[in-house]
Amino acid sequence: MYMIIYALVEASTESEALSAGKTVFNKLVGSEPHSCAVFDYFVTFDEEDTSVAGKARWGELPTAAPVDSDDGEDLLERGWEATKKEFERNLDRVKEAIDELSDEEIMRDEDLARHAFHQVGAYDGPTIFLYTEHGTGIRHRGQLDRLLEESEVLWIVPADVHF
Repeated sequence: MYMIIYALVEASTESEALSAGKTVFNKLVGSEPHSCAVFDYFVTFDEEDTSVAGKARWGELPTAAPVDSDDGEDLLERGWEATKKEFERNLDRVKEAIDELSDEEIMRDEDLARHAFHQVGAYDGPTIFLYTEHGTGIRHRGQLDRLLEESEVLWIVPADVHF
């Protein structure tokens, strides 16, 4: 499966933001020391030599954009809405499982109930679309708002990932 994730990084220029974003994405694919892979690979939107990923799959997106720019606000909105939608989808599955399945059925993971429980509690991976410059998944609006308030020059960097 493929999706677009976003790194929120502090930087002075687009080039610095892209570099910082790639560091985040490298952590998330397990390329950095002491990191654990939650995605298989990534392609940023500055890469022109691929015909199956990045721009070829998703169309034109900024390589990096200041969060307070029109492009940055659009990317941030896309990332946050995707995170909310995925959380709500999995939470609905959890609630349904609790209401309709017995403890034994949940334990056997009928209807992928336990998978939905896991996804609701995930800190990274396919249910999280926004990441800090440390590779930490942004899981709730308060965390995102705090990051936006505390950062003076925040950029958003998108990447096409496979999981």
